Amino acid sequence: TRAGWVWVDSTPTSATVQTAPTVTVAEIPAIGAVSETPKTEAERLAVIQQRFDILDDMAGACKDGTVRALILSGPPGIGKSYGVVNQLEKQSMFDNLQGRSEWEVVKGATSALGLYKKLYRYSAPGSVVVFDDCDTVLFDDLSLNILKAALDSGKKRVIQWNTESRVLDREGIPDHFTFEGAVIFITNVKFDTVKSRKLRDHLAALMSRCHYIDLTIDSIEDKMLRIRQVIRLGMLNTYKFADVTKIEDLILDYMTRNGARLNEISLRMAIKLAELIKMRESTWQQVADVTCLKRGL
Repeated sequence: TRAGWVWVDSTPTSATVQTAPTVTVAEIPAIGAVSETPKTEAERLAVIQQRFDILDDMAGACKDGTVRALILSGPPGIGKSYGVVNQLEKQSMFDNLQGRSEWEVVKGATSALGLYKKLYRYSAPGSVVVFDDCDTVLFDDLSLNILKAALDSGKKRVIQWNTESRVLDREGIPDHFTFEGAVIFITNVKFDTVKSRKLRDHLAALMSRCHYIDLTIDSIEDKMLRIRQVIRLGMLNTYKFADVTKIEDLILDYMTRNGARLNEISLRMAIKLAELIKMRESTWQQVADVTCLKRGL
């Protein structure tokens, strides 16, 4: 495969052409009765829940075509992907009945060519492609140019691959296409704290093209609040514990007591502990001390 570059057609300027409205770009602020700098646990929980509620609405709006591009930033293991996938599944019930799939979650590393192919696959109106933990895209100039083209707020988004590619020829993919779908980019990178000037400029260009939500769950305390919130909503029900509330309390207590000693503070850790309780209810903490805690702390 040969390297390529991307060029985006701009919409011709004319008095008779109605341009698309400027997309709002801002970190979603707290609203309503929540103070600007919440200090109590109840206030902080309200802010966290509000941002996830906004995320649910935005993900649904991507599926119905109201929102064309969304970047979601937050630490790993707090339910970013789950919220997006859950909303897309709800919005796609009719598609599923017809045996159609108009959205996909792409995880892990992807090349510029792979990005181009995936955007082509989901370029039709009503389609959504979710890039989850594909941060390598942010560090490759060619991939960034393709992504900027897909996220552009202009009326027409044309993406081109302007070098010869046997891969595209073999798979019957054209060297240019109009992208009319939606993109959701989920990342652990906090765009406003990146130190590299070059990367910061690229990220600013992405933010200017679409909606950007920073979930602002950065401290151990906030992560634990979010984990408690999700667990209490029934995350462990699938394990069919006889007394699920008791198990929830055990897991939350263990994670709170061990805090920074845990290998990670995340919903994934809560799931690991639930599995250990299911496997060895009487001595699960001994196993957890060996498999879930950092050594030497």
